[in-house]
Amino acid sequence: MPGFEVFGDEEKKEALEVFDTGVLFRYEFTEQRRGVYKVREFEENYARYCGVSHAQAVTSGTAALKVALVALGVGPGDEVITQGFTFVATWEAILDIGAVPVFTEIDETLNMDPADLERKITPKTRAVIPVHMMGAAARIEEIQQIAARHGLPVIEDTAQSPGASVNGRKLGSFGTCGTFSFDPVKTITTGEGGMVITNDSELWRTLSEYQDHGHDHVPNPGGRGGEGRRFIGFNFRMMELQGALGLAQLAKLDGIIAAQKNNKARMREAVAVIPGVTFRQYVDEAGDSATFLSFLLPEAARAKAVNAVLREKGAGAVYFAENTWHYYPQWEHLLGSATLARSGWPFIDGHGRRRVIYDPQALPKSAEMMGRTLVYQVPVKLSDERLAQIAAAAQAAALL
Repeated sequence: MPGFEVFGDEEKKEALEVFDTGVLFRYEFTEQRRGVYKVREFEENYARYCGVSHAQAVTSGTAALKVALVALGVGPGDEVITQGFTFVATWEAILDIGAVPVFTEIDETLNMDPADLERKITPKTRAVIPVHMMGAAARIEEIQQIAARHGLPVIEDTAQSPGASVNGRKLGSFGTCGTFSFDPVKTITTGEGGMVITNDSELWRTLSEYQDHGHDHVPNPGGRGGEGRRFIGFNFRMMELQGALGLAQLAKLDGIIAAQKNNKARMREAVAVIPGVTFRQYVDEAGDSATFLSFLLPEAARAKAVNAVLREKGAGAVYFAENTWHYYPQWEHLLGSATLARSGWPFIDGHGRRRVIYDPQALPKSAEMMGRTLVYQVPVKLSDERLAQIAAAAQAAALL
C-alpha cells in the first residue's frame, strides 16, 4: 500500500478522457461529455467488484460514513457503537451528525469485540460501525447477527480493507452498507474520495440524493435544478477526475493485493525470528488484503524494547499505542471535549448539559493488546534492500 505506488499510463488515459470532454462535474452536460461518465462507471464497476447491487461515490471516506449515517436516519439523541481502535474519521462522522459515539474493546483480530458490542447496546443505540482495520476482517458475521437480533443496521467501515473478504465474500457487503476511503495512502487512491455500497435500492436512492443537495435525479425537461427534493441534503459529490483515477486503480486492486500478500509473507518470516512473537488472529487469513503486518510481543515493555532496536536499525514499526490518529486513549481532543462551537456542542447540549464524558481508561483490554502490538505497512513494491534491512533489524532485536 498505497495505490500511488502503481500509478501509470492507465490512470493518465482515464484522466485524459475527462480533459478531452472538458466536463469535470459528474452530472449534466450530456452533449459535451459525449457519453463519458467516469464517476458513474466507477460506481458500477465497484459495486460489481464487491458483489452488491449499488455503489455511491462521495468526496471522502469520512463523507461516506456521514452520508451512510444520515441516510439511515441517525441523528441527535442516538448512540452509534464503534471500536476504540480506528481512524478518527469514524467517530468524527458520528459526532458531526449529532449522535454519540460509544466505543467497544477490540479482540485478537484487532477489530471490534462482539462480546463487548453486546454489552454496549442500549435503547439509544441506532447503528453499529465495525471497522475492518489494517486490511483484515472483524468478526463481521457474528457482529451482523448481534445487530440483527437488536434490529440495528451495520455500517462496515472498510476504509483500510478494500478487496479483503471472508469466505470469498467482499468486506463491505455483509452489513446494511459498507464505506470505503480512497485518500492518498489507501490501497487504491483517487487523491481524495470515498464510496458507500449497499444491496438496498431505497437506501441507495437516499444516499444518492443526500450527497447532491437532496436532488432526486429524476430526468426533467428543465435540466439540473428542476428536480424534486424529498429532504435537505449536502454536497459530497465526487468529480469526474477522481472517478477516472478510481477506474484505473480498481482494475489494479487484485494485483496490488497479490503483491502485498507475497511481500507480507517475506516480512513475516523476517520478524518471526524475534523470541515470543505472535501474530494477529484472522477471521479468514486467505481473505486478508495484506496491507499491514501486525505482530505482538508478550508484554508492552518487551514491545517497546524491540521497537527501539528496530528504529535504531532504520526499520522501526508503527506503535499504535502511542498513535494519536487511531487509538482511543490518545484522542486528546475527544477526551478533552474540544470543540470550536461556543456552546460546547456536540459535547454540551442546547440546555448546557454535558452529553458525554470519555474516560481514557475505559478500554483496558484494548490497551493491554495495543501495548504489545507492532505494525509494519506492507508496500506493493518491496525492494530486496528494504527487506534485508528489516531482517537485519529483527535479527538484532532477537538478541535482546
